[in-house]
Amino acid sequence: MDVIAFTLTLSLHCSLIHSGKYTHSLSLRALASITAYWLVTRPRPMRPPCDLNAQSIPVQVRGEPNWRRSALLKDDVLLEFYYDDTRTVYDMFQRGLKVAGDGPCLGFRKPGEPYQWISYTEVAEQAQVLGSGLLGKGCQSNPEQLVGIFAQNRPEWIISELACYTFSMAVVPLYDTLGEEAMVHILNMAEISLVICDKEEKAESLLGNKEKGVTPTLSCLVLFNACSDAIVERGKNCGVEILELTQLMGSFVIQQEDVSISYLPLAHMFERMIQVVSMLCHGARVGFYQGDISLLMDDIKTLKPTFFPVVPRLLNRIYDKILGSMTSPLRRAVLHYAVRRKQAELSSGVVRNNSLWDRLVFNRIQANLGGNLRFILTASAPISPTVLSFLRATLGCMIFEGYGQTECTAGCTFSMPGDWSAGHVGAPLPCAMVKLIDIPDMNYYAKNGEGEICIRGHSVFRGYLKDEEKTTEALDSYGWLHSGDVGQWLPNGTLRIIDRKKHIFKLSQGEYIAPEKIENFYMRCVPVLQVFVHGDSLQSHLIGIVVPDPEVFIDWVKERGIVGSYEELCQNPKEVLEDMTAVGKEAGLKSFEQVKDLHLHPEMFSVSNGLLTPTLKTRRVDILRVFQEQITNMYSTTAI
Repeated sequence: MDVIAFTLTLSLHCSLIHSGKYTHSLSLRALASITAYWLVTRPRPMRPPCDLNAQSIPVQVRGEPNWRRSALLKDDVLLEFYYDDTRTVYDMFQRGLKVAGDGPCLGFRKPGEPYQWISYTEVAEQAQVLGSGLLGKGCQSNPEQLVGIFAQNRPEWIISELACYTFSMAVVPLYDTLGEEAMVHILNMAEISLVICDKEEKAESLLGNKEKGVTPTLSCLVLFNACSDAIVERGKNCGVEILELTQLMGSFVIQQEDVSISYLPLAHMFERMIQVVSMLCHGARVGFYQGDISLLMDDIKTLKPTFFPVVPRLLNRIYDKILGSMTSPLRRAVLHYAVRRKQAELSSGVVRNNSLWDRLVFNRIQANLGGNLRFILTASAPISPTVLSFLRATLGCMIFEGYGQTECTAGCTFSMPGDWSAGHVGAPLPCAMVKLIDIPDMNYYAKNGEGEICIRGHSVFRGYLKDEEKTTEALDSYGWLHSGDVGQWLPNGTLRIIDRKKHIFKLSQGEYIAPEKIENFYMRCVPVLQVFVHGDSLQSHLIGIVVPDPEVFIDWVKERGIVGSYEELCQNPKEVLEDMTAVGKEAGLKSFEQVKDLHLHPEMFSVSNGLLTPTLKTRRVDILRVFQEQITNMYSTTAI
């Protein structure tokens, strides 16, 4: 109304001027029109759903000063169900079915072809038919029935999952990097009799375990693709029935259109929650990549997604590619100036992709991601604040960061809409309570707003299958899940991840690393006396600190044509790194588990220099502190 009144006043004034005495009425009319247009179309900041300076609220509990809850809640009662009619994953899809009906749901494509779509109605029908087929193969309609899915992302994965949920069965995701020992353990622990696979090669690996007699409960394999007579006969010989998916369900009608991308492993809770909770529950569409990560960008350009779930490793690659494409000093200067201008808008809460800088500088970058992105969610590992702020400016869309783990159904904190600062993982979700507890050994105390992150709420799991010991370690008697991560409350109520309590960490691509296991393998190397393996959640690779064995090191390198004193030889880690890489490969370490650079240190870790405990265990925090300069240098100079 203020804009309209202002416009009418100016127009009236212009009419009076035009009627008599002045000669500039046309200019004033133009000024009035331009001013009114600007007032109506000027960019406006997003209105946050809460006070961004108080995104989480302290919970008043006697003797517990560091409990916090989401500021989105009216009181201390946690959100249990977002919708009253969606209390299970099955309910979520049924809600999406009501919303979308015959609208497209799951999409896929073949090389060089557009996306094809399966409707919500068809997915529901396929799930019903497949679930009935599973019952016909002896599966029971109850939560105690566990069905394995061993496949890449594709529509049949989701249809198989929904088939199980339709008849109250539970899904156990399996994936290649588990390794044979872990795979066998899961199959036996869950007493899985039926596994659904995408490729014959995976079925063959499962049959190999059955033939060895290490997976006695396995009795049926269902393949998405056609299977050969040879594998059917092989399965028959070891008591495993081999079926094609079409033998349990009918074929389906394909439709075409476009919207969201699925490429992160469905075996991880993060991707499953994205698809079921965020997309299918609201009647949205999910398009799957071709299965080849090298073709992902082509899939994105073709699909034109509006929602893009990512891990920091991919955002880092996009960031590096953008900077690498600026080949001249002038182009780099223009890019950085445009980024600063967009970041200035972000600081005031404005997120848009239609500014002058978007049209002049960023439109090609945005087009490479389909041109329709509305928001991105990054999780799995922390992302560099520099990268996050840069991409928020260049991509012109909302980028949120979340934190959680499988044991709390993927997420427990989420960055707040309207808060475009970086360096934190947001405030607690309405379904979770978060607190920090003391870690005296690491000098973290809850009274200082630092400590181990603990989560309680309706999204926290009930325990590990048939493993009371591990369950007791993870869940205390009050229902708090102990994450093993170290957090810090920021003044505005958001949470920052600052450390890891357990000697397990993630690399930037989301891969878990157990450094002590790797160190034990590297200790087999002849020249290695002591070794410390380190990884950073903002980096994609490992580095190491090695103390060479002074008794053998000089002779060992001399055999390779290198001579010098012990201290001089410690300046050249190349030979040691090659030997460690060979030993690690022989031990079965994956590429991401191998160190990519080394620092050779001539002095032993000891109790006296503070790098070993009295029981001769490595003081990881102290080693990290002592060698911080060398670690920083290695990460800055190692190209992967």
